[in-house]
Amino acid sequence: MRLLLKYLDKMRCFRKRSTIPFLVVLITFLLFMNLYMEDGYVLEEDKRQLREASMHPLNSERYVHTFKDITNFSGTINVTYRYLAGTPLPRKKYLTIGLSSVKRKRGNYLLETIKSIFDQSSYEELKEIVVVVHLADFDLAWCESLVQEISRKFGHHIIAGRLLVIHAPEEYYPSLDGLKRNYNDPEDRVRFRSKQNVDYAFLLNFCTNLSDFYMMLEDDVRCSRNFLTALKKVVTSREGSYWVTLEFSKLGYIGKLYHSRDLPRLAHFLLMFYQEMPCDWLLIHFRGLLAQKDVIRFKPSLFQHMGYYSSYKGAENKLKDDDFEEDSLDIPDNPPATLYTNINVFESYDAAKAYSSVDEYFWGKAPSTGDFYVIVFNKATKISKIKITTGTDDRQNDILHHGALEVGEKLVGTKKGRQCSSYITLGEFKNGNIEVNDVDHKISFDIECVRIVVTASQKEWLIIRSISLWTTQPPSQ
Repeated sequence: MRLLLKYLDKMRCFRKRSTIPFLVVLITFLLFMNLYMEDGYVLEEDKRQLREASMHPLNSERYVHTFKDITNFSGTINVTYRYLAGTPLPRKKYLTIGLSSVKRKRGNYLLETIKSIFDQSSYEELKEIVVVVHLADFDLAWCESLVQEISRKFGHHIIAGRLLVIHAPEEYYPSLDGLKRNYNDPEDRVRFRSKQNVDYAFLLNFCTNLSDFYMMLEDDVRCSRNFLTALKKVVTSREGSYWVTLEFSKLGYIGKLYHSRDLPRLAHFLLMFYQEMPCDWLLIHFRGLLAQKDVIRFKPSLFQHMGYYSSYKGAENKLKDDDFEEDSLDIPDNPPATLYTNINVFESYDAAKAYSSVDEYFWGKAPSTGDFYVIVFNKATKISKIKITTGTDDRQNDILHHGALEVGEKLVGTKKGRQCSSYITLGEFKNGNIEVNDVDHKISFDIECVRIVVTASQKEWLIIRSISLWTTQPPSQ
């Protein structure tokens, strides 16, 4: 309350000049207060950046729709949507997949994207998803033509409640003329990205109560096989930890996962700052405001960009995600474990980062003969496959030049923690990598430790990029 009074005192002296700055600061203040009350705190740096963004002169008429609803950021925006195909089912699903699409000057990939979502999902997975397509172009004839084609190709999914096609009428959009030209973008580019922010805001707003989680995709995407099963596996592994956004692709708006409970605030956020910057930048700010500082991205990527022409002016867009894999069921299990190494760790690139499915790695200074990196499982388990890669594209010499992979049993307590007293060598590293299949057929015991051993000193530093383990059954009790 003291903070609110302070803001009001500051604004009193400006009231005679204009009410616009007051409205802008008040809107921004209400957003910050809502985030603070629901999440306890927000990052000071992101608050500072957004305050700076709000200091630019704004046209108050553009915020009429937003300001009417802004005092309750957990509520939806008041928009009357047109249902072009399908209607929501009463039962909540596990995942909503949201696509926003406009008419392109060259190419159209929406139908291929929808087909990929359904084709790459099993019958059981289809029961847990709903796809919402927002046809966001103001050309209603184009929308009607496209929805007829969607209905012909995917009518059975529409009838089953797995596919909805909607349209937010143009009158609900803020003005797209006279927008601020931040970053010296040309006028048509600013108009395109500003409208795109509103397109996504209205899509998010519609999807708020349809499922537990929401996945943001673009309309020119190919999916990996059984992506939902892989996604659920990752979400389960994050239970008990705080997150705002999980990323399953490193490109644009593709593969960004949110809790559905956060969608109203994200929709308001995009609508409020629609003309400030591109959507992907706003998504980063939103994540930071809700106190997730770092990117949490998983590999392999579950979605691939397949479009050749951009929706902006039909420009060429050949971006590809080189971490994409068609078979997403091959995501490793990596049972819970404790990690040890006697290699000198560089900065914060600690041992745990090589074992995580997040896009991170272990980085240590030049190792010597006999140095090791050990994984000690919380419970003994049967391992079917082990795959370890070292080095990165940027540092191709920071690999394990000479090393062995071992598995162990018979845990004993030591001053440095639990260690296995007996090991068997599975193989040697070649060109910094090793992959061993059918481990459970080669080893008779349940494995309690996996160890990487340096067999010859090297002058290069060592990056362990990823350690992937697949189990044949849950850890033994």
